[in-house]
Amino acid sequence: MGKTTGYLEYERMDGPVRTEADRVRDFKEFHGELPPVERQKQAARCMDCGVPFCQAGTMLAGMASGCPLHNLVPEINDLICRGRMEEAYHRLSVTHSFPEFTGRVCPALCEAACTCGVHNTPVTTKENERAVIEYAYAHGLVREETPATRTGKRVAVVGSGPSGLAAAQVLNRKGHSVTVFERRDRIGGLLRYGIPNMKLDKSVIDRRVKLMEEAGVQFVVNADIGRDVSAEKLAEEYDAVVLACGASHARDLDVPGRDAKGIRFAVDFLSEVTKKLLDSDFTDIPTYLANDKDVIVIGGGDTGNDCVGTCVRLGAKSITQLEMMPEPPVARTPGNPWPEWPRVKKTDYGQEEAAHRFGDDPRVYCTTVKEFIKDDEGNLIEAVLVTLAPQKDEATGRTRMVPVEGSERKVPAQLVLIAAGFLGSESYVTEAFGVETDARTNVKTAPGEYRTSKKNIFTAGDMHRGQSLVVWAISEGRNAALAVDAALMGYAEPAAN
Repeated sequence: MGKTTGYLEYERMDGPVRTEADRVRDFKEFHGELPPVERQKQAARCMDCGVPFCQAGTMLAGMASGCPLHNLVPEINDLICRGRMEEAYHRLSVTHSFPEFTGRVCPALCEAACTCGVHNTPVTTKENERAVIEYAYAHGLVREETPATRTGKRVAVVGSGPSGLAAAQVLNRKGHSVTVFERRDRIGGLLRYGIPNMKLDKSVIDRRVKLMEEAGVQFVVNADIGRDVSAEKLAEEYDAVVLACGASHARDLDVPGRDAKGIRFAVDFLSEVTKKLLDSDFTDIPTYLANDKDVIVIGGGDTGNDCVGTCVRLGAKSITQLEMMPEPPVARTPGNPWPEWPRVKKTDYGQEEAAHRFGDDPRVYCTTVKEFIKDDEGNLIEAVLVTLAPQKDEATGRTRMVPVEGSERKVPAQLVLIAAGFLGSESYVTEAFGVETDARTNVKTAPGEYRTSKKNIFTAGDMHRGQSLVVWAISEGRNAALAVDAALMGYAEPAAN
């Protein structure tokens, strides 16, 4: 490594972050960059350990450990440490399609598995990779080369989220003619409408899409395959189809009063906010959605946190975030050893901002909604909450959360956002293509493969593996593209770079 003892000499230093008081006034990104010399020191903390778990991307105890893209993290950190940023970019590009996305929204599986983090703080690998890609953009290094020759094969990619974009990128580099179909009015899928702008500025998506267009990828928006566009026609006109539509079938709540006005799915809410901002070039802030309202967010994951941060910016009167499970420990327990994913309490930007605005962490653990109460006009006015307690099922040995008798209490609520996860792909797409699905409604394939039950129809991303992370979606898209290429050409090659 550039500095063998760097992990002993330098403390972890994250990039500067705008204060809560400042950043809640707009929808701009709020994470800044360290000066180059400080970034080199952070890269110098990489230990060049004998077994780099950070790049393993394996499953341990049912959770991912290390990067599923298998980025060669020690090599990249070594190049950053030496100030060889152009080489670091080329090294990163071998395995990664879009570091600019994961550098902003990834929970950093690489850092959770970092050997330096066993007894100290992990290397800032996520920020290091973001610094590399931003350097590359600033110095004109990022290109999507147009293939010198074309194969004559046409591939349709349905869905323009991270998996669809990754598949399109690799297939285009292989020389196939690729068309990406998106049902919304803008390209990006989850990246565009499921993630708030302060977390991922949409110009970051636009600059990559522009490069892909220049390299020959065609993008078609407002094309809802299976509804507006015939799936049969698509399968006939293209040599292969990649289904990358995501797991957009939201999990609902089955409780009395669910039909009250003011109860929404989280992604629908976030999408409306982002579309309003983009349509008006950020001049029209849709404060009417949450201003002066008592908001309840149901779900403690990333989407729930994004709803909290968004509602703070829209002027909510109060925000309560409900989590069914008990409050996690602040540090690893003996039953959750490194390099497993740490099941510990994490406070994200939205919770920080809510605590700043209202004085307390918005999260309430071991709690769910028992009933929604509406007025005579059907508007939501209150929610009945109930405390939950863990109870072991003697028959199965599993622990489930059950209501505590007498713990019900009413709280004011005019807006409820359901961020309880997703159940799988939407049925109208899978039925239109006639592909088999599994018990979770994910598109079914053989283990480790991407070919569906229908000839020349492939799948990738959340539609294939279920609700997951952007980094997993990119990995799936790249691998699916290689499967398509092998099927069309009769032989397999490594991913083009």
